[in-house]
Amino acid sequence: MADYTSNNIRNIVLLGHGGSGKTSIAEAMLFATKAIDRMGKTQDGNTVCDYDADEIKKGFSLTLTLAPVIWKNTKINVIDAPGFLDFKSEALQAVRAADAAIITVDAKSGLEVGAELGWEMACDAGIPRAFFINKCDDPDSDFDRVFEELHDEFGSSLCPVFVPIKEGKNTVMIDLIEMKPYQYDGKGGRTELEMTESRQAVASKYRETLKEAIAMTSEELLDKYMNGEHISRKEAAAAIHSGIADGSIVPVYCGSAVKLWGIYAMLDAIEESFPCFMTKGCETAIKNGKEEKVKIDPDGETALFIFKTIADPFVGKTSLFRVMNGTLRKDAALKKSPSDKEEKLSHIYTVLGKKQTEASELHAGDIGALTKAAGISTNDTLSVSGNIEYKKIEFPTPYMEKALKPVSKGDEDKISSGISKLMEEDPSLRYENNPETKQMTVSGMGDIHLDVIVSRLKNRYGAKVILEEPRIAYRETIKGRADAEGKHKKQSGGSGQYGHVKIRFSYGENEGLSFTQSVVGGSVPKGYYPAVEKGLLEAMGKGVLAGYPTVHLAADLYDGSYHPVDSNEISFKLAAKLAYKEGLPKAKPVLLEPVGSLKVAVPDSLVGDVIGDLNKRRGRVLGMNPYEKKSGYTEIEAEAPRAEMSDYTIALRAMSQGRGRFDFTVDRYQEVPSATAQKIIAESKNED
Repeated sequence: MADYTSNNIRNIVLLGHGGSGKTSIAEAMLFATKAIDRMGKTQDGNTVCDYDADEIKKGFSLTLTLAPVIWKNTKINVIDAPGFLDFKSEALQAVRAADAAIITVDAKSGLEVGAELGWEMACDAGIPRAFFINKCDDPDSDFDRVFEELHDEFGSSLCPVFVPIKEGKNTVMIDLIEMKPYQYDGKGGRTELEMTESRQAVASKYRETLKEAIAMTSEELLDKYMNGEHISRKEAAAAIHSGIADGSIVPVYCGSAVKLWGIYAMLDAIEESFPCFMTKGCETAIKNGKEEKVKIDPDGETALFIFKTIADPFVGKTSLFRVMNGTLRKDAALKKSPSDKEEKLSHIYTVLGKKQTEASELHAGDIGALTKAAGISTNDTLSVSGNIEYKKIEFPTPYMEKALKPVSKGDEDKISSGISKLMEEDPSLRYENNPETKQMTVSGMGDIHLDVIVSRLKNRYGAKVILEEPRIAYRETIKGRADAEGKHKKQSGGSGQYGHVKIRFSYGENEGLSFTQSVVGGSVPKGYYPAVEKGLLEAMGKGVLAGYPTVHLAADLYDGSYHPVDSNEISFKLAAKLAYKEGLPKAKPVLLEPVGSLKVAVPDSLVGDVIGDLNKRRGRVLGMNPYEKKSGYTEIEAEAPRAEMSDYTIALRAMSQGRGRFDFTVDRYQEVPSATAQKIIAESKNED
């Protein structure tokens, strides 16, 4: 591949709902630019971007993929991002490496949540946006309805550039800038047609929307529009370019990826009107814990940002990066910020799907890959000085938790090692080997996400697991007071064992054990106090109801006795345990469960459904407020037991069609209702 300077590079991310055709658009662009000699199909599992075994099996994208194309001496780095909600972290990484987003929409299905989330991610990243209404060849497609949905949701900045018109079994595409109708063939070729009266009527309606959007980009064009003067194609193209760059225009293109309709026009638009990396002038860096704008200098210090890690057990670790400043040349030595550790980059590559091609240099804005860079991870910055650190990607918190049960004994090390590799690749994955519940648990973004993790553990690392419900780390405490006596006496020839204590148990303010002594007359010597305390601490590891650890326990040693020969520390330690077992059942023991603070943001119309569902989950609503991050949404503040939240990711997604979002943080323990406690106690006895 030839050497492309910063001004001749475009980085475009494809976002949208799963199944809207992002991978097909990337495939069409590759074919249209002759990067490949035949077009693959997602359903056949032979596309360039969906090359992973799990992607081929499922028929949709699971990870971001790079697909660079060359069009009119411009390098366009197309980044195909997954559309399913479980793989949002991949889309966030793709957005971080892009300078503009094309959001795909199905011309039949219309506006779906994936397109809304794609819009939000692009807006949050501050990158320009455009829409491509795909599958216009479908007999049931309805461009008018879909455009109206987009316009109602995203506002008047939407600017139609191409419009399809159905004429019997044929579809005519009208270029609104040129005001010319075209007929496409099955290979993307087009023939100009006559502008009939019916075509003119449709085109005029949409052209008025186009002219309004263009007019708002400059005073000169606004005057022309108001005076009814003609706006030339050159003026329109320049206006769209500036409007896309500053976000005042969101162009809407259309076509059919599988038939190449509109693909060449889309490539022309990217080359002519979409911004390059240099357009924005500055990047966001972190200095002294604060965000700061730093100027992009293609001739300055070389700096890279790692936006994606790929962990392959055969190839090794691959780090995808974007050149943020200067020019990267092979054999460069860069420091990982903010340390002085130097990394020697012997080889740099460009990436097309799974194919890597070695490059000699890459300029600011370009995207490439490093291999076998063990000390580099996602979100790292590499630079000559090591003094700059670019803004990191903020990944969503995974709340869908499952326990991993090995199919074969002794596979725990395989599982742990495999998961650690997968976590390098997927920052939205969490893993814990919980010593309390004695389970390995994994948390992901949803059931599909976890299903893919299980598949990759098996296929990549030979570790077979079954997903189970994770155990809840309950606690026990007491609500009342009780006096108890513990006496340990043993005589087996020679010196015996004797320890005798009387202890008063009650609820303690501190989370652990509050141990006091009120012994008078030396009935228990002071030297045995630590042994009594140690015995109680060990006993608290297993409660008297269901065997869960005891918390908030106050114990006062007020009496006892000892033997001058047979008493020792072990005797008093065992006596304390006997007193614990006798006293706690009489002190109104109760079961405690982890409870967390919950914040749920949903469209206003769904508030009632969410509250009803929370009531079923033993949740308690504390208040409601307008959601600051999105109009038309309400944020519900509540608290809920951890035990009722294991499937909340799926439940909320179903209730809100994926539009809801939530945060949940366990912050305390509270008493379990009696009926629920009895079930938990019964289950624990069955397990024993």
